[in-house]
Amino acid sequence: MQDLYPASGDLPGIEDTGLDAYLDQFKAEAPALMYTGLVAGSALYQITPLLTVGKPLPAVLLSPELREQHAQKITSTSNYPLRQSIFLVKMVAGLCWGKDERVRRKMNMDAYEGDPGTWRSE
Repeated sequence: MQDLYPASGDLPGIEDTGLDAYLDQFKAEAPALMYTGLVAGSALYQITPLLTVGKPLPAVLLSPELREQHAQKITSTSNYPLRQSIFLVKMVAGLCWGKDERVRRKMNMDAYEGDPGTWRSE
């Protein structure tokens, strides 16, 4: 997720937006199939640098430059099932990144009110 939403200029990266707490909440509240898809997409992201940048390493061990290339190439691959798997990771990450008040302020959007917690019935 950090490769897909890095810090840029005045915008914080996803690692600065409470990602760990968000993922804990996502795991607890998301449907099991969606959480499984997130984990599978994240695993695919880690093992595919051989396909995108020609390096037989997990993405986490790539240099920053190669990680950026990998992120760009994997999100635009013509392999539709692979691209959609990574899109799920990017979508979940975007929900976390986009709710951050600094990101919203930079995009000229009002900060969200506190979460009323009403969408879960358990």
